[in-house]
Amino acid sequence: MKLTWLGHSAFRLEIAGATILIDPFLSGNPSFEGLDRQTVTEGVTHILLTHGHGDHLGDTIPIAKETGATVLANADLAAWLGSKGIENLQPGNTGGTVDFGTFTVTFTNALHSSAFITEDGVSHALGNPNGLMLHIDDEPTLYHMGDTDIFADMALINELHTPAIGLVPIGDRFTMGGAVAALACQRYFNFDTVIPIHYGTFPIIDQTPEAFVTGMGGGPTEVLTPKPGETVEI
Repeated sequence: MKLTWLGHSAFRLEIAGATILIDPFLSGNPSFEGLDRQTVTEGVTHILLTHGHGDHLGDTIPIAKETGATVLANADLAAWLGSKGIENLQPGNTGGTVDFGTFTVTFTNALHSSAFITEDGVSHALGNPNGLMLHIDDEPTLYHMGDTDIFADMALINELHTPAIGLVPIGDRFTMGGAVAALACQRYFNFDTVIPIHYGTFPIIDQTPEAFVTGMGGGPTEVLTPKPGETVEI
């Protein structure tokens, strides 16, 4: 698989038969500045959303309309997107799995919130936040944690899915910080590879992954810290 970090929690994932965007926060993302939107969105077949906050929902609506990509989201968020003209929707909810043929996506729990404030100042509750577990044909299982704190049921998530790749929020304030995120990875998972996310975009969250990298030091898990726009092959 080819995995490109687009800054914050956004990724482009290329696998056999699908090109996937996860939480495509591009416009207004300081870490995405200087990257080419057309290149990032070219050939996209699926958009996967962890929750409805603007820094995760991002450019979903225009990208979906431009590309015709199928959008996966929790049921409440999917219904709201449908009201905005998105036609190819796959709703789900915590514990459920959606089968896309060459890959499946399971909604896991996450400790966070999920709402979106529209231009008229109205806050819309958009369901529960989730992590997303991707089981991919002939590829390692990938877990995008979404926005979350540590929680003991991560052990059960690992038992059920045994993910090999973890995309882990570490920026503190709105998610767990780097030291706690490292503890979560080491106590509850057996990842082969982890990539820290949700940092460096806004002044009030951690600017570097240093605390996470330090916390993961000495363990068997490979820690990758790509630059925005950089692609890693796993």
